[in-house]
Amino acid sequence: MEIELKRINKFLSEVGYCSRREADKLIEAGRVTINGAVPEMGTKLTPSDVVHVDGELINASNEAFVYLAFNKPVGIVCTTDTSVEKDNIIDFINYPKRIFPIGRLDKPSEGLILLTDDGDIVNKILRASNNHEKEYVVTVDKPISQTFIERMSGGIPLEELNKTTKKCVVEKVGTYEFKIILTQGLNRQIRRMCEYLNYDVLTLKRTRIMNVKLDMPVGEYRELTKEEFSDLNKLLSESTKAFNPKVKIERPRRNNRR
Repeated sequence: MEIELKRINKFLSEVGYCSRREADKLIEAGRVTINGAVPEMGTKLTPSDVVHVDGELINASNEAFVYLAFNKPVGIVCTTDTSVEKDNIIDFINYPKRIFPIGRLDKPSEGLILLTDDGDIVNKILRASNNHEKEYVVTVDKPISQTFIERMSGGIPLEELNKTTKKCVVEKVGTYEFKIILTQGLNRQIRRMCEYLNYDVLTLKRTRIMNVKLDMPVGEYRELTKEEFSDLNKLLSESTKAFNPKVKIERPRRNNRR
C-alpha cells in the first residue's frame, strides 16, 4: 500500500502546533527543520522524518483536541507569536496546552473568539464559501439613520481591499447602536464599512460565532459544551473541510484571570 505523504504545513496544523498560515510563516522564516535541514515550502513528510520548530521536537499527538470560547478584552492581540506582541492572546489565556485562535478579532475590539489545538477545524470555519455567521454589536459616534441600515445591509464597496461586502443582516438596537451579522471576515470590515458612510466605531463586540454565543465575562474562557459541539458539528457537516471527530468536551470552566 502506498503511503500518503503530508505537506509540512498540514502536519504542523494537524498536530495542533499552529494553523497552516502560521506554519507557512515559520517555514519561510527558516524556523522549521526536517531531519536537521531547513525545508522548502510545500515539502512533504515521510513517516520517518523528524520535525523541529525553533529546536523543539514536534510529535504527532493522540490526545483529544481542545476547543475554547474566550471573551477577548480590548487591547489583546490575536497572534501566536509571543515574541512580537506583548499583549498577545496566548500569554493572556496562559492555557496549559498549545492552542491558537480561529481567525482574528481586532485589538480595539472585544468579544467572542474560539481557540483550539486542532488545525483541521480552522479552514473549515474560516473558509468564506461556507458562509458561517458571526454576530456583532457596534456603537458609533452619531445617531443611526434608516439610510445607514439599508446601505450597510446592501453591501459597501471597500476600495482599499478591492472588494464589495456581501449583503448582511443589520438591525438598529439603539440611537447609536446596531447589530450586524456577517458571513465573511474581511480585514477591519465593520470599521471600514462604517467609515465609508462617515461613521466612526466607538465600541465593537462580537457576540456569536455560528451557534456559540458569548456568555462569559471579559477576559475569561470556557470549553465548548457537549450541546455546542454537537450543533457546531452539524453546521460544519456540509463544509468543504473534513472535521476531525476527536474532541475534548468538558463542563464549563472559568479562567480566574482578569
